[in-house]
Amino acid sequence: MPPKAAAAPRPELNQWLKLSLDLGPLLLFFFVNARWGIFAATGTFMVTTLISLAVTYALVRRVAMMPLATAGIVMVFGGLTLFLQDETFIKLKPTIIYSLFAAVLFGGLFTGRPLLAFVLDSVFQLKDEGWRKLTLRWAVFFVVMAIVNEFVWRSFSTDAWVAFKTFGFLPLTIAFALAQTPLLMRYAVEQKSGG
Repeated sequence: MPPKAAAAPRPELNQWLKLSLDLGPLLLFFFVNARWGIFAATGTFMVTTLISLAVTYALVRRVAMMPLATAGIVMVFGGLTLFLQDETFIKLKPTIIYSLFAAVLFGGLFTGRPLLAFVLDSVFQLKDEGWRKLTLRWAVFFVVMAIVNEFVWRSFSTDAWVAFKTFGFLPLTIAFALAQTPLLMRYAVEQKSGG
C-alpha cells in the first residue's frame, strides 16, 4: 500500500496582517470616538470587527474560538448600546469578555484540563504543571483586567475610558505575556532530536 499523504499544512496569517486585523477595529474605535462620539465609534467597531473576521476566514478558512466569542459579545453589547443609546453596554463589554475568559480557564483547571494547553499547544510544549500554572496566571490576569475596566469606566470620562481601552489594555496584556517567559522556559518540554 502506498504511504498516506501527509495532510497539507493549514495556512497561517502573516503576523503583521494578524496584528492589523486584531488592532484595526480598536484603533478605529478610538479615532471615530474622538471625532464623532461613542455611538458612531460603537457602530464602527461592530462593522470593522465583522470585516476583520471575514478577512481572516477568507485568507485561512477558519476563525479561532476566542475572536468569534469576542465578536459575538461586541455585536450584543454594541447593539444594545446603539439601540438604547446607552454607552454603559459597550463599556461593560471588556468586563464581560475578561470575566468569561477567566471563568473558562478556571473551569478548565477545576476539571483538570488546563485549556491553554489546547489553545497554545502548537506554539509551546510545556509539562503539565507548567500548563496548570500558566492557565492559573492568565485566569487571575483576566479577573484583574475585568476589575480594572470596571474601575476606569466608572471613575473617568468616556473619552478617558476609550483611550485606556485602546492604549492601556494592550500594553498591559503584552507586558503580562512577556512576564511569563521564565515560566515557559522552566517548564518547556525538551525536544528530542530524531535519528
